[in-house]
Amino acid sequence: MKLQKSWYWRRKNTRARGGSPDWLGFLIGGIALLACFGLVGYGILDTDEQPMPRATPTAEVTYEVTGTGTVEVSYLARSEAGTATVEKAVTLPWTKSVQVPLGKAPTIAVVLDGKGGQASCALAVGGKHVQRATAMGKFGRATCTGEPPSGDGRA
Repeated sequence: MKLQKSWYWRRKNTRARGGSPDWLGFLIGGIALLACFGLVGYGILDTDEQPMPRATPTAEVTYEVTGTGTVEVSYLARSEAGTATVEKAVTLPWTKSVQVPLGKAPTIAVVLDGKGGQASCALAVGGKHVQRATAMGKFGRATCTGEPPSGDGRA
């Protein structure tokens, strides 16, 4: 009866005689290498970077509030959404020059506090006076609104 030689003995002797290379090792190494390339490629292609938004064209607007008393001032400033900026407990006089997105109407609103007083708001677009309004008494209100600036910064 002839004994069958084990796979280990055959493998060891095949290598010793210059036989075929160990294909299983090459196969595992190749799969691992492909997995690494795939993960690196996925990381390069799947970035969270967003393209830079284009700058919104703006026009210079000057807001001014004069008078007596303490006020809350709301005004439109540089914001692509065109949202208002609010400043509370402002002592008068107050002036602010800001950039307003083209197509958004420049607006300033003034509200006096409970002590009352008198306050006037004024609005200038591109250095040109557009509107003035006055608030008086307790919680008096005034709003100034202008035409949306055109592309050259003028009303």
